[in-house]
Amino acid sequence: MISRFFRTAAAALLIAPLTPLPVPAQGLFSPAIKVDEMVITNYEINQRMAFLEVLRAPGNPRDLAREQLIEDRLKLREAEALGITVSPEQIAAGMEEFAGRANLTADQLIAELSGLGVSAETFRDFVRAGVAWREVVRARFAGSAQVSEAEIDRALNAAGGGSSVRVLLAEIIMPAPPAEAEAVMARAQRIARTTSEAEFAAAARQYSATATARSGGKLPWQQIEDLPPVLRPLVLELSPGEVTDPLAIPNAVALFQLRALEETEYAPPSYSAVEYAAYYMAGGRSEQTLAQAVGITARIDTCDDLYGVVKGQPEEVLDRSTLPPDQIPDDIAIELAKLDPGETSTALTRAGGETLVLLMLCGRSPAVEEAPDREAVTTGLRNRRVGTLSESFLEQLRADARIVELE
Repeated sequence: MISRFFRTAAAALLIAPLTPLPVPAQGLFSPAIKVDEMVITNYEINQRMAFLEVLRAPGNPRDLAREQLIEDRLKLREAEALGITVSPEQIAAGMEEFAGRANLTADQLIAELSGLGVSAETFRDFVRAGVAWREVVRARFAGSAQVSEAEIDRALNAAGGGSSVRVLLAEIIMPAPPAEAEAVMARAQRIARTTSEAEFAAAARQYSATATARSGGKLPWQQIEDLPPVLRPLVLELSPGEVTDPLAIPNAVALFQLRALEETEYAPPSYSAVEYAAYYMAGGRSEQTLAQAVGITARIDTCDDLYGVVKGQPEEVLDRSTLPPDQIPDDIAIELAKLDPGETSTALTRAGGETLVLLMLCGRSPAVEEAPDREAVTTGLRNRRVGTLSESFLEQLRADARIVELE
């Protein structure tokens, strides 16, 4: 059975097709980038793009593919310089580990990728670079990541509270049925280049399908922890006025502009699960269906009330789920983050835009907090320090390399 991971990825590809190849077929295997003496081909870039789009990696797929492949060359060369050889067994184990995140075996993942246009060798090369770099980091920095008892004590004292970041965002969520997906993505890429709140607000009023469109897409202050996991790193990379790269979600494209950011003295709650209900209504975003959704919303107060609404209809028109936050589909998570229990959204669609989703938040289950473990905190601090050292080292390798764009 195809996993949730790949059902979601396949749906994303349907509404945001793989970016067209920018080179003629005869140039597919020609060099596109030189990293010192090392060559990256157009074929590798397009394959990595396809792989990233299957994974629904945030950001521009072409830019991210080029950046990753450049870094992979540098990582592998550094491994070679240190005499590190990645064995076939290590690569196989890494592929199994990666596939396990989607509850698949490596062979199952390869079959799924093949069906979506990604070769097994592309997956293998991705894993090989990651495994090699892990060995490089271990060899170079394992002895440099010691932490003091005082640092551990400070981390333990801060674990139960402290400060948090909250953000002020504006949103645009544009419907993108398959026939319009390419044009909507092109429009989203143009909007993403703006740094003007006024221009973004005007675009929201014109194109956004959410209830915030009338106010220029403006959202209230939100704790960063309340945002869906897919959004947090994107938002934290922005400066005020900047806009995220277009985020493809089923039958739509989302954009978020950072209006302001501040640190607060706030201990954010954590949730073990979120319960929500989705009522699927034929007719998509037609005036008739939207009016029907408004009428339903006016007469329901809880998710239980939806059972009366769907009485006599097929079971599949109502989906009620309780999931950990990181397992909720991205588009649903984005909408749920804006709702309180009992509130609804009609921003989403399914079936190529032919089905409107009346989404309702039922409730959130708070997580049971456990006392922080000293050993776990120590490991976390060491890993963070190693991560910082390795990122700085990779930046230095890139700065020292001669990178030439040939295409």
